[in-house]
Amino acid sequence: MNVLQRATIQAIVNVFETGRVTGNYGAVTVIPGDLGHLSYGRSQVSLGSGNLNLMLAQYCTSENTMFGSALAPYLPRFAAKDTTLDTDQTVHDLLKSAGADPVMRAVQDSYFDAHYFTPAIQSAQSLGLSTVLAQGLAYDGCIQGGWFSLIQKLPKVAEVGEAGWAQQYIEARRTWLLACKPPLPTTVYRMDSFQTVVDSGNWDMNLPLTIHGVTITAEMLDPNAPPRQLTLTTPFTAGDDVAAVQTRLGISNPDGVYGPHTDGLVKQFQAQNGITGENGVGPVTRQKLGL
Repeated sequence: MNVLQRATIQAIVNVFETGRVTGNYGAVTVIPGDLGHLSYGRSQVSLGSGNLNLMLAQYCTSENTMFGSALAPYLPRFAAKDTTLDTDQTVHDLLKSAGADPVMRAVQDSYFDAHYFTPAIQSAQSLGLSTVLAQGLAYDGCIQGGWFSLIQKLPKVAEVGEAGWAQQYIEARRTWLLACKPPLPTTVYRMDSFQTVVDSGNWDMNLPLTIHGVTITAEMLDPNAPPRQLTLTTPFTAGDDVAAVQTRLGISNPDGVYGPHTDGLVKQFQAQNGITGENGVGPVTRQKLGL
């Protein structure tokens, strides 16, 4: 698996979890009936699993955090899996704001790699799964849960071949999801999405690739690509880069949407800092904001 293929697998799960190719690091979700309760971040780590506490503790003990000192007093509640956090708007706002902190993003990336991605790929390889698509199924299953129990019920890869095994896994996981308590049955679209890729024969997950209505391109996953120019568009531009700008502008609850209010604050910031001739957030404004 090369770097781009790795990023593609992670992008697919990002789309499933937060609807964004690069993930929404500040996403806070509470779904009625979900036993995990409050979930947060790029891959939606949950309060109920105890992993959210571990990830936040890692962030709060990191250097140069923007919100570490503000979140630290809440760590005992996260450690206790206090379900009143589901409705604590102050905590929700802090988490959303922290999602724009580069340190939080780095912590989430390293945490999800260590606790989910690496174990998933190692498990897939131990089964004899070598294609990017099959290893993507493993990562998705580890993130959402159920991977390790489901694979025990399937035949060995050597007996049915990798394509046959992947097909049986998709069918088994789809059946399993439908039999789970809400809200899991509504997530069968994940298996439908993988089934479409299987049907196309794209086992290497070559880009561009459309997953759950979102198109993933190589340019989106290129870490060396220059930041995009953020301007007021129809429909509004959205993403983590917008949320980062909003945080720097002092918006307490960044929603990641570049609308009229954000555009007005950008223009105000530019006027205060003598920035002229730049439409929206370009390289000059981005540098002045410290991004």
